[in-house]
Amino acid sequence: MTNKTISYFYDEEIGNFCYGGGNPMRPHRARLVYSLVNSYGLGKQMLVYRPEPRTFDQLTEFHADDYINFLKTVSPHNVEEYMAQLRRFNIGLVGEADCPVFDGLYQYCQTYCGGSVDGAASLASGKSDIAFNWSGGMHHAKKAEASGFCYVNDIVLGILELLKVHARVLYVDIDIHHGDGVEEAFYLTDRVMTVSFHKYGEFFPGTGALDDIGTSKGKYYTVNVPLKDGMDDESYQLLYEPVMAKVMEMYQPGAIVMCCGADSLSGDRLGCFNLSMQGHSNCLEFLTKYNVPMLVLGGGGYTLRNVARCWCYETGRLMGVDLPDNLPETALKDYNYYLDTQRLRIAVSNMKNTNTREELEEVKIQVLQHLANLPPVPSAQMAERPPLRERNDLPEEDMDIRGGGQLHEEHRRGRPGDDSDDEMADLHDVGVNLRPGEEVTAGAVGQIHSGAAHGAVPLSDDLAPATLSNSLALKKPSSPGTHPSADEGADKAGTALASVASQGDQGADTAPDAEVSALLHANGSPVAVILEHS
Repeated sequence: MTNKTISYFYDEEIGNFCYGGGNPMRPHRARLVYSLVNSYGLGKQMLVYRPEPRTFDQLTEFHADDYINFLKTVSPHNVEEYMAQLRRFNIGLVGEADCPVFDGLYQYCQTYCGGSVDGAASLASGKSDIAFNWSGGMHHAKKAEASGFCYVNDIVLGILELLKVHARVLYVDIDIHHGDGVEEAFYLTDRVMTVSFHKYGEFFPGTGALDDIGTSKGKYYTVNVPLKDGMDDESYQLLYEPVMAKVMEMYQPGAIVMCCGADSLSGDRLGCFNLSMQGHSNCLEFLTKYNVPMLVLGGGGYTLRNVARCWCYETGRLMGVDLPDNLPETALKDYNYYLDTQRLRIAVSNMKNTNTREELEEVKIQVLQHLANLPPVPSAQMAERPPLRERNDLPEEDMDIRGGGQLHEEHRRGRPGDDSDDEMADLHDVGVNLRPGEEVTAGAVGQIHSGAAHGAVPLSDDLAPATLSNSLALKKPSSPGTHPSADEGADKAGTALASVASQGDQGADTAPDAEVSALLHANGSPVAVILEHS
């Protein structure tokens, strides 16, 4: 068992949202992960928080106001009034688009973003060493455009939260699809390095070439590792470990954000790699040895039974727990998902690896050459908010080449196959569903600390999930001063901005990110809901 503080961010409401129309993205998978995590008893060994949904103002820290206002306003009941905006924002109808309009769309975005930003806040405050939000990882969303099942980019919002206290943040993406939305947001800055390992070619989103390395102050701070079909564990590690070792040596980040899309696993409906769960999780564990705060997010993953297995396995592995391969009886009772093998680890296939060793060596050499061009550890003043790339920031020849309609259609439909077990997902109700005012019953699993991580009060260590009773109720925090009011927040923002001028040439690693903090928190912190004894 690790001695690191592990936090897990989860809102049971996430499983109630549905893209509909046979869309392969199933928010319900986060509920499956949480249920399996608790079947293995991992909930007893970490802090589990219910995050605070993000507000309009918080979502527009990155996204355009008119785009977020559209998400807030549109619904299946009025969608015909917004046909022009649908085209503008790359959103469509249920059954016809990657990113359809469905009931509760805005609330869904608020919910999954809450987990990523609160997770980042728990790392920034030093209350967590590793924070999980398996509902997050929506890496394709742009400033004013949905893409690839992603509406709001929780990753960018989480990174902005970390930049308030860290001079440099590293983003690593092992989803099979290129992390284009995050790359685009930070393409011009050296305060965020983005590293993406992905399938490249005639494959969604069609971006992430080897020579896409950033520009302006961000030149060489974008790293792309393009791959072909059939990547297996050995080939992946041949690239991943030397590249990431060099990245850590040259960049020395204060925090790491990782998108762990499970669509790079063998057998994924939309994937074409052949990674095992062990190979996939090796990527996470490799970075933990650097003892840098890490935000672990979900991403893609469309064969639900394997997604749940993988993210549960990786939760345990980062906790230092070797989970038995035989699934717990409670997991088998709850679902027929796992009756295929009744085991945690999945088998890889015999698909051909089209990546030759010579090609992989050439990619590795070129990536390492790009990294060798990095200057010494950047001394960016933390008072600088990094410029977020706009669509018209670069000349046309430097812009990402996006995949056409065919790539989008293939991304939505995936490969044909029997996914009847996944189709049953929305018929099941997993885990305990708590709403404000409801009580945690004796059947609840895991220690649910409701509210933002930096304001929540943990349950006592000796209160195991099996002994939770009706003596626990959801309440608002009664202690004064935990969260500033809007006026107090504005005053603090003014003070923080004033302090920027007095900092002078104070080192980037020690100067507080006053400007970013003031910009992001001028309206004060949200009031958290916590669990406490009644």
